[in-house]
Amino acid sequence: MLQRILLSAFVGILSLSGYSQSVDEKIGNAMNRSDWFALDSIYNSVPKDSIHPFLETYSRCLLGNRLNRPDVSVPAFQELFNTQSEYLDLGNMISSTFMFGMDLSRLGQNEAAATMTNAVLEATRQYLDSVTVSNLTSQANRFSALAAYSPYQIQFNGESAGRVPFAIVPVGPAEKGSVLMHFRESSINGIPADITFDTGAGTNLISPEMAEKYNLIPLEDTKISVSGVAQKEGYIAIAGELQLGNITVREVPFSVISVSTDNTEADQYTDALSIILGSDLMLRLKDVSLDFDANNLTVPSEAQGIPERTDARPNLCFSPSMNLLCRGIIHNEPMLMCIDTGDASYGNLGDGFFEANKQYVIDNGVKDTIRIAGIGGVDFLDCYKLSNMQVSLGNHKLEIPEIDVITTPQAGIGGQYECNIGLRTLMLYTFVRFNLVDFVLTTGQPRAAQIQ
Repeated sequence: MLQRILLSAFVGILSLSGYSQSVDEKIGNAMNRSDWFALDSIYNSVPKDSIHPFLETYSRCLLGNRLNRPDVSVPAFQELFNTQSEYLDLGNMISSTFMFGMDLSRLGQNEAAATMTNAVLEATRQYLDSVTVSNLTSQANRFSALAAYSPYQIQFNGESAGRVPFAIVPVGPAEKGSVLMHFRESSINGIPADITFDTGAGTNLISPEMAEKYNLIPLEDTKISVSGVAQKEGYIAIAGELQLGNITVREVPFSVISVSTDNTEADQYTDALSIILGSDLMLRLKDVSLDFDANNLTVPSEAQGIPERTDARPNLCFSPSMNLLCRGIIHNEPMLMCIDTGDASYGNLGDGFFEANKQYVIDNGVKDTIRIAGIGGVDFLDCYKLSNMQVSLGNHKLEIPEIDVITTPQAGIGGQYECNIGLRTLMLYTFVRFNLVDFVLTTGQPRAAQIQ
């Protein structure tokens, strides 16, 4: 996670001039709050020579990484490491290394990512704890292994646009009404596959049993740790060919992790999550629409025109753990929402909402306990269920039948986002479109008598 930019480190910077001080303070404060939309707005509204050179360069690094602009962040990180590294403390140096490597990998430059990560590791090893050394080593090994492949080669077959049919599949006890999105007409290495589409997953996941069944190629020295309810270790493997509707994707990386929780009820849900495709694939498709009237995922082909970056202001960003977050409104309160088709419910609000609206929640909610199943086990969380909450997402507003308000701090939400929007809420819209070039989410009209 990005370390805070300590204002004391910029005492010399902030004394340059009255105007420069105002701009630099605003940029530093936006960085400290992890408010990438504010940083984007400030950076693009002031003369670049009014920003201290370090903050100007670091702004491009962070905006490129958090707003999916690796073509911006990669040269900015190169400039940062070559000319501005004296302004980085150790924590920010390591955070920048992880982000730089990630963005190089997104551009297909895995060998360069491995070389850079190993160079930073050797230069800083004596100052690092064993966990950080292990994480950097694992990251470098992953990049080295992926360098032998060309991940995410995409081909559209027979039609002008990509189309992947999906089914809305019930999971868990019938009375819960929980559902997930499973791709139809899909296969891995020629074998029909039941694949869950999870926009809340930052990586593709597959269980060890399914990795063996579908003949994935394990990559040596790619030990990884994936966080859910707890942490589990696994490795990276490559699927030679993934067929999704009329889209063929070759050399697709998966994190091979056991999804079992050892809880009978929870495993009713996790058994449906043995193969997951997440936002890593979405980024390569660039423009993804979920049509909930036709139950199709659609992607424009190159002939139709993949969107080019415009001056549109983004409403999507990445969290520190690479969840897709969107600016939205619930109960007239602006907040960051994790857009999560892997959440089989309407979603939940974090304890921050409860603390800010405690009396309203107590007066209008029904006290309950929810179980959240995830990698590594099950969490039991106290909550209130609120009915008929107004939600504004994308460019439309609607009313959701219920949402859980969690009353105790939750590791998955704390500090990263304030709300999780589940599949059942997204299904209330005619469509949800992810423009992953401008990083803008839009929604269609609400379905069937929703508030507009």
